[in-house]
Amino acid sequence: MSIDPLIADCSGGSTTPVQVAVNATIPPITGDYDFMWFYNERGVTSLSKATSELLRHTVTVNCKTTENKVKITFKNKNNQNVTASIDIPVLKAGDPFCKQEQIEDFLWPKTPSGVTVVTTICPPGRVGERQRSCGNSSQWLNVLSSCVSEELKKVSNAADNFLQGVGATQEVALDIFEGMKNNSNLENSTDGIADIRASVNIIDTMAQATKYINLTEDVFPNFVTSASNILNSNWTGVNDTILHEMSSKYINSTEVLVQKIQINTSSGFNSTNLELSFCSRDDCNLTVFDIGVNLNKTNGLMKVMAIKNLMDKLENNYENTERTGLILSATLVNNTDSNITISMLFPAQQDNNNGPTCVFWNTTTKKWSDEGCIANKTENYTLCVCTHLTSFSVLMSKSDISEPALDIITIIGVAVSICCLVLFLIIEWMVWSAVIKTHLSHFRHTAVVNISVFLLLADCSFLASSNPTSISETMCLSLTLCKHLFLLAMFAWMLCLSILLVHQLIFVFSPLRKRVFMYLSSILGYLCPMVLVGCSYVYYNYTETPYHNKKTCWLIYEGLLKGSIYSFILPVGTIVLGNLFSMVVVIITLVKTSVPDGTKVDEKETAKGILKVVVLLTPVFGLTWGIGFFLLMVDLTSPIYPFLNYSFTIFNAFQGLFIFIVGCFGEQKVREELLRILKLKSGQNDSLSKSTSTAVTKAK
Repeated sequence: MSIDPLIADCSGGSTTPVQVAVNATIPPITGDYDFMWFYNERGVTSLSKATSELLRHTVTVNCKTTENKVKITFKNKNNQNVTASIDIPVLKAGDPFCKQEQIEDFLWPKTPSGVTVVTTICPPGRVGERQRSCGNSSQWLNVLSSCVSEELKKVSNAADNFLQGVGATQEVALDIFEGMKNNSNLENSTDGIADIRASVNIIDTMAQATKYINLTEDVFPNFVTSASNILNSNWTGVNDTILHEMSSKYINSTEVLVQKIQINTSSGFNSTNLELSFCSRDDCNLTVFDIGVNLNKTNGLMKVMAIKNLMDKLENNYENTERTGLILSATLVNNTDSNITISMLFPAQQDNNNGPTCVFWNTTTKKWSDEGCIANKTENYTLCVCTHLTSFSVLMSKSDISEPALDIITIIGVAVSICCLVLFLIIEWMVWSAVIKTHLSHFRHTAVVNISVFLLLADCSFLASSNPTSISETMCLSLTLCKHLFLLAMFAWMLCLSILLVHQLIFVFSPLRKRVFMYLSSILGYLCPMVLVGCSYVYYNYTETPYHNKKTCWLIYEGLLKGSIYSFILPVGTIVLGNLFSMVVVIITLVKTSVPDGTKVDEKETAKGILKVVVLLTPVFGLTWGIGFFLLMVDLTSPIYPFLNYSFTIFNAFQGLFIFIVGCFGEQKVREELLRILKLKSGQNDSLSKSTSTAVTKAK
């Protein structure tokens, strides 16, 4: 179904109804049938015995109506119904919209925000649909085209009919694969990605048809050539979700076709990106695309297929690994062996000396898995030994996947930090009344306590997610949100501390009132981190891009300025730079000016304490996350990478210890009050001991 115009434009404020033509295109049908048009579920026109493949109807759209749905229902003489419907978008006065825009041969009309416009107008020689969405910010998104060549559309329709059993013969199958071969040179096609998707769907349709129809080896030459030609293109123009869906469907359907197509005399077929080899001997030793394959069996036929230029299109769910260029698919037909072991020699990458991982494509989860496979690397080859058959490949590790030393340092460091933070908060509670003598000291200790609390919560969240495989996806997401929020809040309170110091030293005669400081710092320390985290999550959820890594329960890094990690790095980097700027301002102020004589001694000492905290903690926290940022950009094979990795782990894990040292031992008033409390308790214990001894003596 389609409409003309694509949008009912009521933006002029007029209440005059808009006339919209609705078209329904149907396949040729023989026999009598009735059909009825409906507008908002009300039957408006009832006709019968239509002979045209294009049915038209005009509706009057009321600009005040919120719902405008047109439906058409067909009924044959057996009272069987077929229904289709379409919504008519309405642009009302005052609604946000995208301006009309001419792109190539089509004028995209004014469109309300959040609405997708679909047109069946394609370039000459192509059929299908083109659609374009007006984003919520009233900006046009990219055009998505499913316009395929007319010839390829005919092949696609023939494959659909073949699956339904219409003309499902060996000759028709030959014609379908020949049609694919003749229309599969897609490298220079204007709408190449649409043709590629259509070609992959044709292969998938024919693979489904093998459940009901036996195909012979005569179809192999055209099938192998067309399947190879599809991989000549880079498959650009679609997002990762569609790319991974296409590549997964490709590998699954080609594997099914290779397994199901019957072999009589052929020993294999070769093409640019696909190479097939068959073996009926008990001891099979084959070579396809330089991959050596060995399998011992007692009966049956082994079919081996090697594929180029597909590995980079499949989703790589193994972190810190590089994909090799070859995939090998091995299947057995008419085999009764209960145990199978296959050995494969993959050519080693010359520029990568790190550990390989042998993986197979799990058709159920649509991801790589290393279950049942062992990898051994020699100088020029990677030997994979697996106990099952499917599609195999090799992933080369960018670095050592297992780092037990880092894990131990992290767990010990976080545990020490948690203990230090808990102890620090207890000490703050004990000395609070003694050290809070002025508004400035109250501000200082309030900020430091908030920094400690949020770091403690972040460390606890980290420990709770230290083994992501043992927790649910919902829990992993929740802990990622918590860590993101708590760490941002910690840095926000550090910013509050540095801003307070700058204000105190520059505006000496205009001190902050307690209520004003608590109000402003609450907005900066509590509200702003919640808004940042909430907006980040909503944005990535709305754009259907991943917010967190399910394997690490943390934000995702996809490249320079790509990935959700930057919703953390950019605010933290801004805060660290702000703190450094504050330190420079404070130092210059202290050097050039002196504090007026009327300033209280307590406030002088408190200002020094704040400066000490900012000076000591800003380099520690800033250095930690600065190293983390450089880690993202440094190549994993660089000699400096292990040093940076260990430095980041140590500084990050022991942050609680640094706060404890600076907050307790680095401030004189806290030390003195703590010693006074300890001496007092010790004195009380001595007095109690002496009193007890005297009482016992008198009793004797």
